[in-house]
Amino acid sequence: MSDSVAVGLVGAGPWAGMVHAPALAAGPSTRLAGVWARRPEASAALAGEHGAPSFERIEELFDACEAVAFSVPPDVQADLAARAARAGKAVLLEKPLAMDLDGARRLAGAVAEAGVVSQMVLTLRYSRAARDFLDLARGLEPFGGYGSFVSSVLSGGPFATPWRLEKGALLDLGPHIVDLLDAALGRVAAVCAHGDPLGWLGLTLEHEGGAISQASVSMAGMGELPPAHVEVYGRGGHARLDWSQLGDDAFATMVAEFAAAVRNGTSPALDAAHGLRIQEVLASAEAQLA
Repeated sequence: MSDSVAVGLVGAGPWAGMVHAPALAAGPSTRLAGVWARRPEASAALAGEHGAPSFERIEELFDACEAVAFSVPPDVQADLAARAARAGKAVLLEKPLAMDLDGARRLAGAVAEAGVVSQMVLTLRYSRAARDFLDLARGLEPFGGYGSFVSSVLSGGPFATPWRLEKGALLDLGPHIVDLLDAALGRVAAVCAHGDPLGWLGLTLEHEGGAISQASVSMAGMGELPPAHVEVYGRGGHARLDWSQLGDDAFATMVAEFAAAVRNGTSPALDAAHGLRIQEVLASAEAQLA
């Protein structure tokens, strides 16, 4: 077995081309074993950019790799990643796990039943700046916090995809903010939601231990927008993470840690079960907005 982990990529859209394929192909801990996508021409083009094969059948991709990374819509991931897990492959999963809570539970259940390694692509959590922020925040005896993430996705561009246009900011931006506040202030025990996922959405989070936080997310912004940020307040001071502080180290770290997890056979803390817990919070918020 090669020291580098052979990772197959499912999906050939903009995010797969910008992030997944180059990160996996860059090595040295991984190599891009091949690409499969619903559009064969897109799969062939992306695979060709990185000197990897393109497969016509997803089962052929599974046969060529030890692990599978996913860059597809959430409802597609829920089905295909479960198939990969049942085939014995470690899985690198995008957020959210699925389009709805039932799909997320089925996927997390398939991963647990198969006993394979899983890891979530919660990109910010692999950044050195974000990890330093969390180390500082946790030492402040935190009692509250706030996060804001506003983008202009709904006005067009490569990420104005059908599932984002349908679901809005809650499922796309919400996982980042909720996950960071959860990591900084303690597990989210309850959520209160108000607003419109296609407009402006507000969340109030109650954390185990008594901390309270608020989050605002929107994909309906226009023009030049300020960077997203999260801030935490505690008895020992204040900490703030501004997205403009984030470097370009997150993807390389994510891939290296995934490879290490595959090699040692142990899922990291940011596994499918963690992704399910974050989606349970989002699903509770979504139900309140229905």
